[in-house]
Amino acid sequence: MADLALPHRSVPNLPVPPTASARPSLPHTLADSATRVLPGLLLCAAVTLAAMALQAAEEVMFGRAWLEALVLAILIGTAVRTAWTPGARWHAGVAFAAKTLLEVAVVLLGASLSLGTIMAAGPGLLAGIAGVVAVAILLSYGIGRALRLPRRMAVLVACGNSICGNSAIAAVAPVIGADSEDVASSIAFTAVLGVIVVLALPLLVPLLHMTGLQYGVLAGLTVYAVPQVLAATAPIGAVAVQIGTLVKLVRVLMLAPVVLCLSLVASRLREEADEPQPHLTAGDRPMPGRIAVHHLVPWFILGFLAMAGLRSAGLIPAAALGPVGSVATVLTVLSMAALGLRVDVRVVARAGMRVVVAVTASLLVLGIVSLGLIRALGIAG
Repeated sequence: MADLALPHRSVPNLPVPPTASARPSLPHTLADSATRVLPGLLLCAAVTLAAMALQAAEEVMFGRAWLEALVLAILIGTAVRTAWTPGARWHAGVAFAAKTLLEVAVVLLGASLSLGTIMAAGPGLLAGIAGVVAVAILLSYGIGRALRLPRRMAVLVACGNSICGNSAIAAVAPVIGADSEDVASSIAFTAVLGVIVVLALPLLVPLLHMTGLQYGVLAGLTVYAVPQVLAATAPIGAVAVQIGTLVKLVRVLMLAPVVLCLSLVASRLREEADEPQPHLTAGDRPMPGRIAVHHLVPWFILGFLAMAGLRSAGLIPAAALGPVGSVATVLTVLSMAALGLRVDVRVVARAGMRVVVAVTASLLVLGIVSLGLIRALGIAG
């Protein structure tokens, strides 16, 4: 009897459950992540080096840097992005620099603030500075909305003008869900105006017959960055430099409570869709959604406050303050380079005149309120 041949059936390839040895190890995962972010980080580093080189060239040629590396980085990054659109391999590193490195830089900035030094200024001036910042933010936001700026950009302009320019814009942006175009537009205009303020502000001394103490308070309340305060007050004298720097540091300290308040009340900004001017706000804004409780207070703001507390308690050695500040500066410039690399200059250009008017009007309001504080406190010197 002949053998009966059974029909051949192909056995499908079933997925094999991964074994422990097949799962990627932690070093492998870290190496893979590093490989993904490295190209973009190197691109940001190249822009950062170019910005720092230009700042150094300014200092050699003019004795001071009129445009800081932080501003130059975003301008160079934007120029690169305009001439060349980076491919997908660059995206992970650029995004990492724009968000994570920026948050680390904000934490490190807390080490530059000593609560003891700030309290030595006296309760009247401290309360006055806080009041000026609060009033200026509200008035600046109102000006921006009256000029039909989108809410997020109006918040960025208000906080940038009222607190510390680029650093405030960069710190507020992730809290309110602002995209790269919002940030770049705000920083670009405040950067240009910041240079104009440094050049023009000393002219008010003879016009308003101000003393060095009065001018120092005015400069500390109106000039954006600490180095710019030094540049604006140096021609007037040592008293103006000292009080201007102190007032500026108090003003910078207001960044933490302002961002903390925004994180608690800005869920609507983070969740709402693009506003009626999508050509001004289109970008990489986070998708709408409910914010988790642990996201209401950003970790980097808590870190900022913790570093300020450690500095005030004397737990950060004086020898470490310089290196910590340098690292914070480099990380901030890297993140600004990343922001520039994510910006389509055509979108920024469309922001145009309304942002210029909003920033200029907001700064004028800040100056008027600051002069009012000087008169109210009877600062003479």
